[in-house]
Amino acid sequence: MRKINLGNSGLPVPTIAVGCMRINTIEKKEAEGFVKTALDLGANFFDHADIYGDGACESIFADVIGMNSALREKIFLQTKCGIVRGKMFDFSRKHILESVEGSLKRLKTEYIDVLLLHRPDGLVEPEEVADALGTLHAGGKVRHFGVSNQNPLQIQLLRKFVKQPIVANQLQLSITNASMIAAGFHVNMRDDTAVGRDGSILDFCRLEDITIQPWSPFQYGFFEGVFLGSPQFPELNKKIDEIAENHSVSPTTIALAWLLRHPARFQPVTGTMKAERLRECVKAAEVTLSREEWYEIFLAAGYVLP
Repeated sequence: MRKINLGNSGLPVPTIAVGCMRINTIEKKEAEGFVKTALDLGANFFDHADIYGDGACESIFADVIGMNSALREKIFLQTKCGIVRGKMFDFSRKHILESVEGSLKRLKTEYIDVLLLHRPDGLVEPEEVADALGTLHAGGKVRHFGVSNQNPLQIQLLRKFVKQPIVANQLQLSITNASMIAAGFHVNMRDDTAVGRDGSILDFCRLEDITIQPWSPFQYGFFEGVFLGSPQFPELNKKIDEIAENHSVSPTTIALAWLLRHPARFQPVTGTMKAERLRECVKAAEVTLSREEWYEIFLAAGYVLP
């Protein structure tokens, strides 16, 4: 598996992260096979969150992987905190510390490689966040920190107080949800694409050496469905199928290769629980699209160049 440095941490990680949000939806034997396949493929960066399955996904993962100290040193564990399901977002010191303790227990580990603050908390007190993260880092419970779904000013506010580097920002990004890329083509124009909806987060993260981790890399809308094979995107699928055939890979591989072709060095987070599809995802790390192919897919998705 090809590797990238995670932000400015100096930590070499696989360029594809394995999302574990749905591991509670499959039988134990299937989950064991899936995790084994991931490890065999070198996809040893696993993404979690304390709310996935209300904590069950972390517990199931630790069980099926057979967590032990020797294995722990061979994998990367990332988890997220800050969402109280159906009620609020909470970046208070108390909530962060309690969430991490719960994740450590469920994952059967003494430390988390990367902790992300999940959805921005409207009542965030950055001094409290800094205190919590400092406590976790000093105690060896979390080694690196990042955010999820945050814009540049939200990150800068945290960084005013947080001493540890912000190494990652997990954001929704796919071929059909690529406004952060498309807006850059329409600077100073009057069309809708020119509207900045994220504060130029793509350029900000590149400038600040923060790795963008695209979540839902095959979805369109907000969990409305997968664009691959969808009748809503006939031209896009025709083009992806054509390029996939030229590279002798699957459309799934091409969809992720499109993201990996970007010089920002994204680390996409997969969501599949099927071993064969994971193989297709990992294969993307071996495919480099040409500039022409990248733009052909971009235009086929309905974007317009000025």
